[in-house]
Amino acid sequence: MDSLQILLRAAHLAALLAAVLLLARAGRATARRLRQPEVIGEIVGGLLLGPAALHLLGRETFDAVLPAAALDALKLVAKAGLVLFLVGLAHELRAGSGVTRRATLWVAAGALVPPLLAGTLLAGFVLLQDDPAVRGAAPLPAFVLMVAVTLSITAVPVMARILADRGLSATSAGRLALAAAVTIDAVGWLLCMLAISLGSGSLTGFLRSVLALGFGAAGALAVRYVVRTPAAGRACARRPRAAAVLLGAAALAIALTVEHLGMTAILGAALVGLAIPAGETTAWTPAVARLTRVGRVLVPAFFVVTGITVLDEAFSHVSWALIGVTLVLACAGKGVGGYLGARRAGQPRGESRRIGVLMNARGLTELIVLQAGFAAGILTAPLVLALTLMAVLTTAATGALLGLLDSGGRGPEPAPAAEPVALAAESGTR
Repeated sequence: MDSLQILLRAAHLAALLAAVLLLARAGRATARRLRQPEVIGEIVGGLLLGPAALHLLGRETFDAVLPAAALDALKLVAKAGLVLFLVGLAHELRAGSGVTRRATLWVAAGALVPPLLAGTLLAGFVLLQDDPAVRGAAPLPAFVLMVAVTLSITAVPVMARILADRGLSATSAGRLALAAAVTIDAVGWLLCMLAISLGSGSLTGFLRSVLALGFGAAGALAVRYVVRTPAAGRACARRPRAAAVLLGAAALAIALTVEHLGMTAILGAALVGLAIPAGETTAWTPAVARLTRVGRVLVPAFFVVTGITVLDEAFSHVSWALIGVTLVLACAGKGVGGYLGARRAGQPRGESRRIGVLMNARGLTELIVLQAGFAAGILTAPLVLALTLMAVLTTAATGALLGLLDSGGRGPEPAPAAEPVALAAESGTR
């Protein structure tokens, strides 16, 4: 390939990214006007862009505008943005919350176990429908576990943004819900990894999954060893930008190698993020925040790629019954489970209702899990579409339901000795 072709392809990719970022900006502005989290505008706009352009332009014109080489490049950029963003998200899972462990565990159990059971019921519904296009060919244990996990996720970044926007970050309900969400997502990632391992379907595939997991863990431990040395900490404090670049390069190398070995790059990114020391005193927190900001800028490309590669082929197979059952089970599992967990933790009825509503926010974290399940061949495109609609609707409903609860009473009372929630600071639009 000569230099001119390289420049033309680079210019084509830059133009595509510019269009994606403009769309994301318009989506965020629309979401703000509708008093929704900005990520809702990005998700909806990005997911609809590809299928809408395909149907408006036609396949031939669409392929000319977005040929296979350009789509592959856009996928790589989207994957890089997702990896960098997920490093920051996993790093935030290590942060403290300032609430009691007992209360956190009760709320986490209430908002985790019933949704897992609801997800199992959803898997059973899909099996009873006996539609190969929706069921797919994944091993039964992997399929059931992955579907159960998809209904158990609560998006920490979206919840943090909702709490900040509505002034709930310093309330007991807000801090308790966020702490429980961190716990739930940590367990959810472990279960997701287990489902992907079970989805290999053969001893060779399982061994490759173990190898990939081992490599990711070894790479994360190596990163942890390096960043914990005093010399690395001093270097990071002196050159934070250079440290962020090196850390991002290491995360991308580990994540993409894990994917090459047979597991999702998301796993490698999560392991690296969890390996980096957390807290305001560590010099690496600003470096991770830089990676999060870069990833946040590029993540809208992930929504566009998902819309093009997954959702367009799913519309002809998904049924309204599947969408309805998915939405009902998702809301019942999280809402009722979160409420009961909060009541068991000693929260009053009003605060328990708010916690149950907050637990239904799924947002970007749900889409990441869905992408992992789809890439592993466990979830089919129609099922991903139904679960994506569920994630968007439940997240969009969170703010509206909180408004109804606040209008029906005096509203939440701030906790007198609350510390600011650290997770809200860097969550941005997610």
